[in-house]
Amino acid sequence: MDYKKFLYEQKKREKQLKSKATKVVVKEIRFGPQTDEHDYAFKKKHAEKFLKDGAKLKAFVFFKGRSIIYKDQGEILLLKLAQELEEFGKVEQLPKLESKKMIMLMSPKKTK
Repeated sequence: MDYKKFLYEQKKREKQLKSKATKVVVKEIRFGPQTDEHDYAFKKKHAEKFLKDGAKLKAFVFFKGRSIIYKDQGEILLLKLAQELEEFGKVEQLPKLESKKMIMLMSPKKTK
């Protein structure tokens, strides 16, 4: 077998496998530690839409300056979001503080 033909066939197979692979989309939603109720509801509606569309959700609370003292409020906010979006997705990573961000990951539930 010709080596160039072998390489061509191999690239063709890899391209075909790559096209069948599912692409993971990650959408982000940003909160502040003292996000108001209306803003929270607005962002929750968007998060719900993202999970329904099959995208992963990365919700995070960003602490600016001295607002890091409210990290308990940020965690409560993310856990509240996780509880309210329980029917649309499951929590992949619980809220975790990384420098000035508290991050939580959610993945969509499989629809049958």
